[in-house]
Amino acid sequence: MLQALGGPVPPNTDHAVSVSLPTWRSNIGYEEGEDWVIGKMECGYPRFFVHPSIQKLAQEIVRRVGDPESETATLFASLKTARICHSFVVSKVSPEEAQKVRIVTFVPSQQADEGSTTITSSLVAVVYKKEFASIAKQVWQHSGNGISSRRGEFCLRALEDGFLVEEKKSPAAESLSQRPCKGPRRYQGKGSMSGISRGSSASTPTSTDTPSAASGAEDGRDYPQFIEERFGRNLSTALAEQAKVAVRRRIAGVLTADVELPEALETASAEGRVSGISEEDVYLYPSGMSAIFNSHQNLLTARGPLKSICFGFPYTDTLKILQKWGPGCLFYGHGSSEDLDDLESRLKNGERFLGLFTEAPGNPLLKTPDLVRIRSLADQYGFAVVVDETISNFLNINVLRYADIVVSSLTKIFSGDSNVMGGSAVLNPQAPYYKLLKDTLNREYEDLYWAEDAVFLERNSRDFIGRIDKINATSEEITAMLKASPLVKEVYYPKYSPTRPLYDSLRTPNGGYGGLFSVTFHSTPEAIAFYDTLEVLKGPSLGTNFTLSSPYVVLAHYLELDWARSFNVDPDLVRISVGLEEVSDLRGRFQRALDAVEKVEK
Repeated sequence: MLQALGGPVPPNTDHAVSVSLPTWRSNIGYEEGEDWVIGKMECGYPRFFVHPSIQKLAQEIVRRVGDPESETATLFASLKTARICHSFVVSKVSPEEAQKVRIVTFVPSQQADEGSTTITSSLVAVVYKKEFASIAKQVWQHSGNGISSRRGEFCLRALEDGFLVEEKKSPAAESLSQRPCKGPRRYQGKGSMSGISRGSSASTPTSTDTPSAASGAEDGRDYPQFIEERFGRNLSTALAEQAKVAVRRRIAGVLTADVELPEALETASAEGRVSGISEEDVYLYPSGMSAIFNSHQNLLTARGPLKSICFGFPYTDTLKILQKWGPGCLFYGHGSSEDLDDLESRLKNGERFLGLFTEAPGNPLLKTPDLVRIRSLADQYGFAVVVDETISNFLNINVLRYADIVVSSLTKIFSGDSNVMGGSAVLNPQAPYYKLLKDTLNREYEDLYWAEDAVFLERNSRDFIGRIDKINATSEEITAMLKASPLVKEVYYPKYSPTRPLYDSLRTPNGGYGGLFSVTFHSTPEAIAFYDTLEVLKGPSLGTNFTLSSPYVVLAHYLELDWARSFNVDPDLVRISVGLEEVSDLRGRFQRALDAVEKVEK
């Protein structure tokens, strides 16, 4: 049952978004950079561990345009996102070294420009000395704007085949972000730089959307073989645009049936999450953190340089974004009514803020903020409200009615398969800042969601609604079992939280309490015994179709455990996201883990 240390989670998955850290000790070893762990890692969570295909692409780029002995590169899909990284790195190094940090853009060769393309990709590298890698990695991790592993594979092949070349500096360099990087001709058909075909009907692909059979023959392969090898049988990249439409409709709540793509592109029948919403109010991003990062950037663009508010103990990168980009942030780590009293006092005294960022419920204590009061303060004092709904998702709770923007990681339970990254930001058409944000996004938004990723995400999410009901029911049974055990110190789950009334006020008519919970024990050895014995896959991420566990605080806050403890977050906390296994099976696994706890010497 247990995956070997460093292997992909789920097993045998080229683009897995988690990695196996099967023991408590291996998680410590990962955080401390010990070679016996790091040396075995075949992959990792993509914002923390650069996928091998992307590493290989970066190495090839530096070999061509830099010094492989002393330099490395971080890769992005557009000039705009690369410039964010470039600016951050040069702000942290000496002026002399800053001059050596550079942006290199790759564009189609003349040969690749002949004909049209279905798949297209911008590729922009920020090249810098290896000693600055930890600085650039902050941008990769926090912004979530880096290229995906599938895009990396595509660009590496295009580069090696000579269809992707460095653009030489010229007066036209500033227009790079408008120019796509196209892959080899065997990948070609009509397209745009976002990696999706444009100008065709949302429901009916035209003949120009699909590469001809002849276009696959350049390297001796025919078109059907190419499609099967790169996308799986019967998955054409011509459907990438349609896949994005279907995904956005599901997120808007106007598509509520578990149907395949053709049916998903028919006229939507449901009203949606709030009155007047459509898929046009949903924006896709390469990751959930990219949705948060870009929401913050768009608010800064729309409203100017004001401080933000981080309300409640957040996922670690959200707080880092608000602290490292822009004028800073006011942090309320407890997310309590007393914190709201303090905020209201500040507002009455004239302090003004850009927006309040919060999670509903929060990670990992599953507390729910008072969104009704937050919305009231926002309306009275003029700040935006951004809510991360990843943990419970919009089928269980409806937070959009209280928010200006709702963000989510589609990597999690929306996909479920743990093999593709994605994120979304949804605008509330009834919110005060809707027009301002819509106008800003019309100018600023870049669709950088890679075509192949969109195809996989759409396919994975077709049964999203059906999966949620089962996971809700199983989670309630398992948490009740743990809650009843004297071996367990605390179970953190919305149903048992002191903020349950706030959660219940947000629940949809058929909504449950979600698939994520955390558990603590009476000692560190007991927590270790439980984690090491629990027969489920173990690694970072959450919201998978299989049950997944991690010592979350160790992974997310290893260098700040005392700080986390100051907000009542136990360093020995074990976090679990429930999958689709049968309840009886999971009960047996959890009981054996509790039996191991009971054997720990007191």
